[in-house]
Amino acid sequence: MILLVLLASVLIALVTIYQYDEQTKDYNIQRFGRKESSTRHDIEIELKRKTTYLVNTENLSKIFQDRIYDIATVHNLTISMYDMNGNLLKSSIPFDFEKIDETPLSEEVVNELGNNSNHKIFKSRTEKGITYQSSYTYINDPRFKRIGILELRIAQDNEEQKTELREFMLRLLLVYLLMLLIAIALAYFLSSYITRSIQTISEKIKETRLNKRNEKITLDSASSEINSLVDAYNNMIDQLEDSAVKLAQSEREQAWREMAKQVAHEIKNPLTPMRLSVQSFHRKFDPKDPEVREKMTEYSDTLIQQIDVMSSIASAFSDFAKMPSQRKEELDVVDVVKHALDIFHEDYIHYYPQEKELYANLDKTQLIRVITNLVKNAIQAIKINEKNPKIEVKVASEGNNVVITVSDNGKGISDKNKELIFEPKFTTKSSGMGLGLPMIKNIIEAYNGTISFTSTEGIGTVFTIILPKI
Repeated sequence: MILLVLLASVLIALVTIYQYDEQTKDYNIQRFGRKESSTRHDIEIELKRKTTYLVNTENLSKIFQDRIYDIATVHNLTISMYDMNGNLLKSSIPFDFEKIDETPLSEEVVNELGNNSNHKIFKSRTEKGITYQSSYTYINDPRFKRIGILELRIAQDNEEQKTELREFMLRLLLVYLLMLLIAIALAYFLSSYITRSIQTISEKIKETRLNKRNEKITLDSASSEINSLVDAYNNMIDQLEDSAVKLAQSEREQAWREMAKQVAHEIKNPLTPMRLSVQSFHRKFDPKDPEVREKMTEYSDTLIQQIDVMSSIASAFSDFAKMPSQRKEELDVVDVVKHALDIFHEDYIHYYPQEKELYANLDKTQLIRVITNLVKNAIQAIKINEKNPKIEVKVASEGNNVVITVSDNGKGISDKNKELIFEPKFTTKSSGMGLGLPMIKNIIEAYNGTISFTSTEGIGTVFTIILPKI
């Protein structure tokens, strides 16, 4: 209703302005036509009178020497007479302070007048808000021979019409303001009456919860449409209670399935380096090697380290799917990252610590898991036919933060997968659960740290980890 009132007011205002404009134009044209006809009649009478001058082009200025001012004054317009070539002969400017414009008529006007079938043309121009209308016709002697060109010009000042239009629009505005207020009041009361029952239903819907018992809606008086809506809501409540029971059971099953996948993934991560370590030990073990004891110690430390990881995961699973609790201890990040890389035997893995020692309060087990996961992903990203594979791990200090970067020159990450890379169960590999990077992200964010990456498909990927030292 309000929109219709506003639309109607705008349309009526536009139509009113257009109508006033058209009426003003018609009035000015008719008024100018009447003045033009009367003026031409007076000029023709003056030419038919007996004068001492021969009626021709050269004598026009003498014939109308004084009479032109009287005629212009009577009809309230400006009269100008030109010869057949458009040169000014005589002019009258009765009611302004303009200087006489002795500029001849343009060749265009002279030619247009000659080519016009009625031998009459109109021109219009606007200057300083005033519209000047001019008509051009031929001056004929008593024998109807053309002896000159007559220009009649009138200044059309429409200020009075504009004032009337403003007053009318102001009255119209007041009327429509009153109508708008009435429409707002009617719209308010009508909408309140119509939506009273809908408001009750809306409040019930807002209170509807999946995990609690919901009340049905009862209305004393309502339309058939509202009653149909109430019946649909009450049926939905019955179905919702059944669905809540099924959903709770499904969520428990899904939670156990997700936890089983995550635990399997976490246990699988240390098993792979353990297998590689045992195979390497079996292949390279030499009892006669003078450094056999040191190598045995190194292999043992590696296996024990991975066994500790598996033990912490098993302990967490016993506490219903909790990841190993964080234990902050002061440790040398440079040394821990070095030990984490010792389980990998690829010769294209390079470690570049920027400092000899870099201490931070972190969990050693979780830091090892983060590094091994990222390096393992980097190895899997290396293309099979890559001639110069390269993986670089860097550790540096920036203010109160530790910065770890893992970069590779593998196949990179496509643009469509960049937003999904940290989503659980998302993976582009034929094997794996897709839980490695989400787990890493959770560990780092638990320390108020951040992990980000940049990747170009076909060139490589760089993961950057920022962890606070304290």
